[in-house]
Amino acid sequence: MIAAIAFGLFIAAAVVQIIFLLARPGKNDPISHYILLAAAVLLLAVTVDRSMRIRFVAVTNTFESLVFFSAMIALVLLVYKLRAGDGTVPFVTFGGTMVAIALLAIASSPIAPHDVVPPIPALQSSWLVLHVTLSFIGEAFFVVAFVCAICYLAARKEQTRERLDRLTYTTVAIGYPIFTAGALIFGAVWAQTAWGSYWSWDPKETWALVTWLVYTAYLHARFVKRLRGRVSAVLAIVGFAFTMFTFFGVNYLLPGLHSYA
Repeated sequence: MIAAIAFGLFIAAAVVQIIFLLARPGKNDPISHYILLAAAVLLLAVTVDRSMRIRFVAVTNTFESLVFFSAMIALVLLVYKLRAGDGTVPFVTFGGTMVAIALLAIASSPIAPHDVVPPIPALQSSWLVLHVTLSFIGEAFFVVAFVCAICYLAARKEQTRERLDRLTYTTVAIGYPIFTAGALIFGAVWAQTAWGSYWSWDPKETWALVTWLVYTAYLHARFVKRLRGRVSAVLAIVGFAFTMFTFFGVNYLLPGLHSYA
């Protein structure tokens, strides 16, 4: 029920954003980011409630992961709106909101059972909690980078393009070390604890590495090759596509050691 209310708040935020985009272009949206904050609080409340009921941090199945991921996206969008102020690019918050809505829609579907059950022993590890939570926090920044990259390719004004290019870089630069720590470092430590090996070339491990390499290529292009604009925007989009495949595609198409997660 709480998750459904949060889903409704995301939709309400998107409606407000659409109104300002279409009916009041050029005007600053002063409301939707606070609606997103309320939605994030409710989703985190769902995580806390389920955690208390299973006596472990509730981030170990698809539904719980999507709830936490969506909350992190909302919080990143809130920070962006507060920091950018009147300099916000409205399509960025709208695009990020739509991604969160899509994730919550999947969370409410049959492919993400809502049953509140304790995780199996292999998942009951503090290393797993760090692995999952930091991965999704990093990926929340990648969501904003993805939306900014799309907006960059569609933008016509040079000033807007420069702002979007800079924001794409900033969000990738913040998300990259967080994702690295969660997906690769703490993931490897948990794998050693659960399976006795830091690396097993499991499909999810492999695709997480591929995702990391794409964002590494993005930062390499910015730092070393000084490539900006279209090339870096495409890399940010490709990186997010791999991020989503690592989560959904691997879970349902490439069974492996992570299948029970």
